[in-house]
Amino acid sequence: METRLDVVDGEKRLPFKPIRKSHIRHCSYSHWHDLYQSITPKARIVELSIPFVEYLLEDGIVLPDDDDDPQPTWADQDSGVFSDDPSSRSDYDDDDDADTLLDPSEPFRDVHRQIKDTIAELGGSVAPKLNWSAPKDATWISATNSMECRTPSDIYLLLKSSDFITHDLTMPFDSCEDDDGEPERSEAVVISAEQEAEAEAELEAPSAAIGIPFVLVLRKWVEMNPSVEFRCFVRSRKLLAICQRDLNHFDFLFAMVDPLRERIQDFFERHLKDTFPDEHFVFDVYVPPPHKRVWLIDINPWAPSTDPLLFSWLELLRMELPEHGSPSRDPDIDVVPFSPEFRLVKRDDPEAYSFTTPQYSAHKLPKDVVDASLAGPGPLREFADQWKAVLARQQQGQAEQADLEDDTTIQKSLAT
Repeated sequence: METRLDVVDGEKRLPFKPIRKSHIRHCSYSHWHDLYQSITPKARIVELSIPFVEYLLEDGIVLPDDDDDPQPTWADQDSGVFSDDPSSRSDYDDDDDADTLLDPSEPFRDVHRQIKDTIAELGGSVAPKLNWSAPKDATWISATNSMECRTPSDIYLLLKSSDFITHDLTMPFDSCEDDDGEPERSEAVVISAEQEAEAEAELEAPSAAIGIPFVLVLRKWVEMNPSVEFRCFVRSRKLLAICQRDLNHFDFLFAMVDPLRERIQDFFERHLKDTFPDEHFVFDVYVPPPHKRVWLIDINPWAPSTDPLLFSWLELLRMELPEHGSPSRDPDIDVVPFSPEFRLVKRDDPEAYSFTTPQYSAHKLPKDVVDASLAGPGPLREFADQWKAVLARQQQGQAEQADLEDDTTIQKSLAT
């Protein structure tokens, strides 16, 4: 079978059909969760306010106090030494501490409390995600080095540090086309200045970029075994391919391919094939020991933004579709049922040795390094020289500190 890239406007591109905005909306967790709630891990959905979304997009990371109780105000006459009364502070204190005293969660206090209550409801530990993405690229900044969060601040730290989350909030419809048959705008009507201002504010709101509200999904934290997480590819409502999500070699999986494929295919036929709105999509499942039950973890767009992992998008787009419902002309020939291709990482595959490179490591580069590399060799060399100078000063400071500590130790020993 011929495999080639389509040429569009002089550029080679994958032969995807136009990706509609409706498809991206259908893959939003809040859109499909109610339909498949019985086959997904326990989770709660928190609708996000505009101030909360704006907080996530702000530069810098300022985390709120997780204690909802107001700060105490001392009643004794202490001349302002212990008092929290703003009138007792000097102008100098007001100028320097105004930013640090401001609670960043104040504009979205209701959302903050709801998140805190939901964490308690789900047992004290959760894994967060937004409509489409989880902040897996930011686990390096977490104290647990995982998606586990025990406080609202743990969640905010992951969300604000994630490129995946920023993409969800700013470019969910990147390279998408409008849906055919969308209703046109109604004829113009006369509105007041106040109504016009409200309409403009709504259009400027972050949620206006996607047409549906942003949500925070909090899943009850469970230590999942990555070896039995699988990605499944559906085209024209046919399950074409299945592969590992974790790109490491697990020898025990090879003896389980047939039963795993059978269970996943049966799961797809019973729950997803005729119920999901679109005919092309990608879904992730978890099949924990004893490998009898399949859990739906996520539904992803059939789009280049979704990682095909052990496949390539070109081969997925060019795979022959199974022909169901076409009886053989020869009654003596048995029709072999279609079986989706199931790929695992083999012992000698390059992916099996990827343990030396942490997943999502590309997202851990400082922005200054990325900007310098994009600007060409000159700025990158300048950045390297500056970085060497910083390291040299740091090493010099450490050496001077060590010498000072040695002198202090000698003086103490002489004094005794």
